[in-house]
Amino acid sequence: MARRPLPRILSSGSASITRSREIARTAADSATDVLHPLITILRGLRLLAVSGRQKWAATPKERRGPKLFLAAACVLAVALVPYGPILALVTVMGAAAWKGRERTPVKTGPDEAESTRLRALYEALVPYFSVSEDPDPLFAHGGDWEKAFDGYAFDGDGRLTRLQVSYPAYFTDGEAAARSRIEQLLHTKSGRGREYRFAWDEEANRLVMTVPAPLSTSIAAQRFVTAPGETVLGFTDPDAVRRTVPVRDGDTTVDASPVVWRTGNRSTEPHLLAVGQPGSGTTTLIRSIAVQALQQGDVLVIDGSGTGEYGTLTGRTGVLAVESGLGGALATLEWAAHETERRLIFTNRARQGGHPVPEDVKRPLWILLDRPAVLGHLAAADGRTDPQELLQVPLRHGRAAGVTVVLADQFDALETLTETVRAHTRARVVLGPASREQITAVLGAEPNTTPPPEVPAGRGYARLGTGPVLRLQVPATPDPYDDATSDALRRAVLDVLPERPGASPQPASVPEGPADTATDAAADADARDDADTAQVPVAVEAMAAESRPVEPPARAQAAIAEG
Repeated sequence: MARRPLPRILSSGSASITRSREIARTAADSATDVLHPLITILRGLRLLAVSGRQKWAATPKERRGPKLFLAAACVLAVALVPYGPILALVTVMGAAAWKGRERTPVKTGPDEAESTRLRALYEALVPYFSVSEDPDPLFAHGGDWEKAFDGYAFDGDGRLTRLQVSYPAYFTDGEAAARSRIEQLLHTKSGRGREYRFAWDEEANRLVMTVPAPLSTSIAAQRFVTAPGETVLGFTDPDAVRRTVPVRDGDTTVDASPVVWRTGNRSTEPHLLAVGQPGSGTTTLIRSIAVQALQQGDVLVIDGSGTGEYGTLTGRTGVLAVESGLGGALATLEWAAHETERRLIFTNRARQGGHPVPEDVKRPLWILLDRPAVLGHLAAADGRTDPQELLQVPLRHGRAAGVTVVLADQFDALETLTETVRAHTRARVVLGPASREQITAVLGAEPNTTPPPEVPAGRGYARLGTGPVLRLQVPATPDPYDDATSDALRRAVLDVLPERPGASPQPASVPEGPADTATDAAADADARDDADTAQVPVAVEAMAAESRPVEPPARAQAAIAEG
């Protein structure tokens, strides 16, 4: 039996129905767009009415009469004022439009991706925060992570920026190894390449993980607002120190949190040791310290690497010598040791006699030694004294004599540092990428954040004595003579350096007397070492006998040339 065809309206009507629906939807959207202001005002009026009704219901009965009278008086006053009703209508419409505006819904919880990340963190912490004997474990496989995580925050990329974890009381949070395992786990699961700070509250059994903001790298060398005897090593987090100083950050002036190192006869950390990898910024740190020290004292610079990084300091006012050869370095350090002894003698005599300390003794003297391990290796190969041995007197008695020693070297040379250097350099700085073990070995305490694998030059950690470990960013103080230095940074460094005297110092011959011993010992060295040795001042013993101060290398050299 043949099948009858469907009616025409049923076979071809589906397209017409679809088209009609599209036309109706388009008309509805157009009407919504046109009537959107009216819809907003109506929604606002409804919300205002609901709010007014709630306030009227919450008003006590004995206060409703005065409120009605006050409302009636306001209506009468508006009606009598010219254009009052129109202004009142405009005001009500404006309030309704503001009340009925569309608002972005407030996020009240994590989305699906964030919940998945938090769930993964919770499951990863279960083996460390649970034991089989616990009848009601806070951490259990398949448990509720919301009970363990009291607070959390994510950035725009969906990565954690803050996490507060409550852990059981039986967890051994007093052991450094146990805490390190938890920190390493959270660091790995939360994303690498960033610094994380962990704050343990043992009393409340709570751990707070945060992501600190990156330190500014655009602060260049400048004259910082400090007191005499204070040196700004760099800048740290705002909540790490209580002090701020105004600095120029690019084209603006901001308040930055400095890491201030205090030197002098009352300092508990009179000498500093900086350690880092090649290119980490230790030379920049020494150059920054030299620029600040020249504002109040004299500076001796010894460049063990011999790369000429401190050539811009040569001949500046207050710079006594810039040495890079072994002979000149040994002679200069020998002079520094004698100068320290002379300062001690005159300080003791002045105090015993009740007289003020001479001005030349009170003026600070800075000994800046970069890469002493290289000079020590050259001295051992040549059978001469290790430069670190000549630092024993300045290191041990420098605080009372106004002498400050700053050393910088690399991690692979830490074993070559003498016990005297290790014992008296209580201010420590670690720059560049380094493992937690390396940082702890230098600073004597673990860093307060996870060390990232890649950091900009001058970024690291600092610890002054037994104080806390602070994040540090050294002010940008590059070599102005380097072709890679930008014009802005070159100008910034040259602006804070003292001017050179009008007459350039002329080379002089080797002085007579005990200083000839150093020259004779350097006779077998190269011509550079001999030239550096020629800058040694006359011996301190003869000058102490005459009761007059020891001449610094540059002054002694000029005096000998005139003689």
